Amino acid sequence: MVCLAPRVPGEIVGPRRVRDEGARPLNFTVRRHTEGSEVKASVFVGTSLDGFIARANGAFDFLPPGGGEPHGYEEFMATVDALVIGRKTYETVLGLDAWPYGKKPTFVLSTHSLAPAPAGAILERMSGSPAEIVSQLVNRGIQHVYVDGGVTIQRFLQAGLIQRLTITRVPVLIGTGIPLFGAIPHDITLKHIATHQYASGLVKSEYEIAV
Repeated sequence: MVCLAPRVPGEIVGPRRVRDEGARPLNFTVRRHTEGSEVKASVFVGTSLDGFIARANGAFDFLPPGGGEPHGYEEFMATVDALVIGRKTYETVLGLDAWPYGKKPTFVLSTHSLAPAPAGAILERMSGSPAEIVSQLVNRGIQHVYVDGGVTIQRFLQAGLIQRLTITRVPVLIGTGIPLFGAIPHDITLKHIATHQYASGLVKSEYEIAV
């Protein structure tokens, strides 16, 4: 998980709720789909200028403390129904001072059991291909999902299931680490939507996947 944002989007309340794949659906409310609609999947991520989302050991100490100045993360999260993250991202955020996703339903992709979730987290384990995950989300009535984590982002991009990318570049070179992008089966053409520069040197660019 690498997002340039405050680590605590909101107060975390309520009992811990954790379900494994195949369990009864979690008790949460999302906007319902219209017939025939599909899940919109977005990425909102921070990288070093040379394209790494974390150091090789998973650390992201090169990012601004506390997420830096406001740059649209809160507004983005307000549009999201749920998150899809990988197991390594989940294990990373468990080490933070507080659960960063508030009461947003969070689906962790893993074939193995997960470490216990923090109190207040709404969590469920899922497994399968990106297309299978999206199908399960459609059945839950989820419209907009935030995809996070290096491998998870790469897998969804390879499957053609990401619609929007928001990438915030930090003015630092770290030389090596975990890259945001990996191998893809073909070129992916992007449509530039906007770029914003911030006083601290952050540069946020937004793209849509061209159809």
